[in-house]
Amino acid sequence: MDNIAGQKASLTWAVHISVAVLVLLWLLPTLGLFVSSFRSADQIASTGWWKSLFSQEQNVVIRTEKPDQQKLLDGLYVIEGNLFALDGAVEGEVSVWGTSSREISAFAAGDTADLDEKGRLTVEVNGDYRFENDAEFTGSRGQRVFLTAKTPPSFSLANYKHVLGKDSGTSSMAKAFFNTLTVSIPSTIIPILISAFAAYALAWMDFPGRALLIAFVVATLVVPLQLALIPLLKLHLQVGIGKGYLGVWLAHTGFGLSLAIYLLRNYMVGLPRDIIENARVDGATEFQIFVKIILPLSFPALASFAIFQFLWTWNDLLVALVFLIDSSGDTTVMTRQIVELLGSKGGNWEILATAAFVSISVPLCVFFAMQKYLVRGLLAGSVK
Repeated sequence: MDNIAGQKASLTWAVHISVAVLVLLWLLPTLGLFVSSFRSADQIASTGWWKSLFSQEQNVVIRTEKPDQQKLLDGLYVIEGNLFALDGAVEGEVSVWGTSSREISAFAAGDTADLDEKGRLTVEVNGDYRFENDAEFTGSRGQRVFLTAKTPPSFSLANYKHVLGKDSGTSSMAKAFFNTLTVSIPSTIIPILISAFAAYALAWMDFPGRALLIAFVVATLVVPLQLALIPLLKLHLQVGIGKGYLGVWLAHTGFGLSLAIYLLRNYMVGLPRDIIENARVDGATEFQIFVKIILPLSFPALASFAIFQFLWTWNDLLVALVFLIDSSGDTTVMTRQIVELLGSKGGNWEILATAAFVSISVPLCVFFAMQKYLVRGLLAGSVK
């Protein structure tokens, strides 16, 4: 009786829970990336993003003011100020502190450390310090202080200012953004135009070898992209298009045609045959049928492939590195610009999180604008 029409299956709740868990698993990395983009490098290194809303203990090393800032007060040479103000990035409450990396918790907040000939140092809970000595301070650097501070939750736009501001070169990032658009938009439109004609021919036009062509298109879906890179680059260099936008457009077009033809052909096969036959009876040519009937009805499949193709070309680094060979940086795309922002050692995780979130902003807009067509296009031809 569980399968009677109108009754819900007994495991519907399990399906809903599974879908909710899968959605959560997909959203958690994006949420973590978003939160990390507003945190400093020290915060990311010390605690996970899920602890960012809570106070946390952080170990920092800060130097006092230089000896040239000392004052003579009541017969003592004194250097004083606030350690958090000197650092500029950390603030909170000092729990313990020390003057040696071996004993970073030697003193509690408010204690005074006797450093023999160097003087006496006192650090308060709020970071205020007083460094005094009977003799004049010498040297060119201040005294190192190792703080264990309980810092409140803090977020800032410093990472975004670094990625989009003058530190990283505003013109470089902006140029990389437009270069990526220059690569992605034609690389999405060209394969759609070509594959739409091919899909219509394979779906509704009878000619010798059609079945073999369909089998060949399906077979090319499993060919790894990396196998064709070097031969294709040599071919592009021989014809003179291996170092510009035209080469990368054709490369993306070639790599995306198989999926596009397969997806569109499956969708077009499922369209009502009566509409096409009536159009032919009325005297419509194949081109008129294709433009005025097939293309409007195939918009869900076209939009579905456009989403996949745009996301792939926007986030691509490998093809851009191979076919956009430019030492001057005039054709640098955003993925390569992000790698350059990270430095030669691959550090600066806070910059990586921020730059990645800036990079995915456009694909997110494209996906949410066209996502209602995604499922319809993917299910093309599955039900008749």
